[in-house]
Amino acid sequence: MLKKPFLIIILILIYNASFSQDTLRASSNAYKAEQETQRSELTVSERIDQAFRPAVDVINSILFWDPFTAMGIYDPVVYDEFGQPILDSEGNPLESRLPLIVFWLIFGAITFTIVMRFVNIRGFKHAIQLVQGKYDDPDDPGEVSHFQALTTALSATVGLGNIAGVAIAISIGGPGATFWMIVAGLLGMSSKFTECTLGVKYRRIDINGVVSGGPMYYLRDGLKKKKMKWLGAVLAALFALLVIGGSFGGGNMFQANQSFSQLAYVVPSIEGQGFWFGIILAILVGIVIIGGIKSIARVTDKVVPFMAVLYVATALIIIFMNIQHTGEAFGLIWNGAFDPGAIKGGIVGVLIVGFQRAAFSNEAGVGSAAIAHSAVKTDKPITEGFVALMEPFVDTVVICTMTALVLIFTGTYENPLGLEGAQLTSNAFEKVFSFFPYILVIAIFLFAFSTMISWSYYGLKGFDYLFGGMFVRLFGNRQVAKYTYFVLFLTFIVIGASSSLGAVVDFSDAMILAMGFPNILGLLILAPEVRKDLKDYWKKLKTGEIKKYK
Repeated sequence: MLKKPFLIIILILIYNASFSQDTLRASSNAYKAEQETQRSELTVSERIDQAFRPAVDVINSILFWDPFTAMGIYDPVVYDEFGQPILDSEGNPLESRLPLIVFWLIFGAITFTIVMRFVNIRGFKHAIQLVQGKYDDPDDPGEVSHFQALTTALSATVGLGNIAGVAIAISIGGPGATFWMIVAGLLGMSSKFTECTLGVKYRRIDINGVVSGGPMYYLRDGLKKKKMKWLGAVLAALFALLVIGGSFGGGNMFQANQSFSQLAYVVPSIEGQGFWFGIILAILVGIVIIGGIKSIARVTDKVVPFMAVLYVATALIIIFMNIQHTGEAFGLIWNGAFDPGAIKGGIVGVLIVGFQRAAFSNEAGVGSAAIAHSAVKTDKPITEGFVALMEPFVDTVVICTMTALVLIFTGTYENPLGLEGAQLTSNAFEKVFSFFPYILVIAIFLFAFSTMISWSYYGLKGFDYLFGGMFVRLFGNRQVAKYTYFVLFLTFIVIGASSSLGAVVDFSDAMILAMGFPNILGLLILAPEVRKDLKDYWKKLKTGEIKKYK
């Protein structure tokens, strides 16, 4: 008697299950159709953002992790003078964190300053003499002079960080952030000295006189001498991979994108024409980089001084116009650096933002500059270390401080309009010179152009290190690797100028900073070797064994 009702129930359940599956399938198909429709409405930039965002979030969660906040050492939230949290443009509390990578770079800078016995101060005068060419021997091996190597490396660091980065630091940390930026710049000089000395010492020069150097080589060969062959090989390969990614993104796409954005801001009629701007820019860059490091150096040793003079001269005019307020300005900087009542977020907050923006600006410890300096004409690697220590001084101590003074003199540092980055700096200059936005267009374009040509060289050396041998085996010619990289690099200029690839830019900037992880680790191991070479060099210089040529 129970069998028939039971059978009926089973049939009803099967029918309902079938119906449910059909309903679920229909719902799933409808959802997929909706997703496809939404996906088809996305731009190419938005699709790339969607594809890269998960990877970017994972990388940033590691690279920009703040161990001090995690341990409860300080509160990352930035407060105003009334103790209320300062909100960002989206209404969220503004935070000032010390990312792990920035702490790693600062730790390295302090260590190298101590190990090298304050070479950043003791070696400054001799560095100027070397840049002036007083010790240049035209018969020394290499491709470019000390001055050209310096300008090539400076062209990759002097840029948007000096314009936008300072404004960010001042608007968050107040004038006191300037003091800690200067301190970070002075410490970073020792990092640049160490990495660029090793870059020249372990460089390779082929039968055609072409130089290859940088962290890839001193990590591999230097650690091999220390009986750490496998560690050196892994760190070198990791650095090479990161420098390629960094050259495509932060050293390329971001620069093209920002230079077009500023141009479109001044000339609204070209809005949406980024593709053609990118084509023109790619042609100009291509003309320079195909000639190699000598061609790049010939351009940067003219462009870098010009763009520096263009920007610095405008800043100096404003500073001299307010020269009577100089004492008051430096008083704000000093008090803001040490008096918690005079700054937003307290001493810890302003110290963090100052060090962080300096680290992002001068790239000391990242290792990129060592690639450019490796091409210098010298048979004494330590001399290029002296030249390299000038970079953070010019980039951070001089140019960043000038930008900060302009912001302070004009009162713009209080940021009443809620502007961000380069807009705040532009507004400060515009208060004195109404035409400054047009000058800023030229400055940003030159900064971007010089940064791209320098980073093309960095990326090429990483690409050749990883894939050069493979191209030789496949095509019997290493030049194929070179031109393959150039095609990729120039293509990314066009993409960067015509798109808004937030995730890709974040990813590439992260890789640039991530270069500091393998580089600093290797430098810490090899630092005693550099210290010994420095001691020998000082001895020879004092005894007259090393003579001036001019």
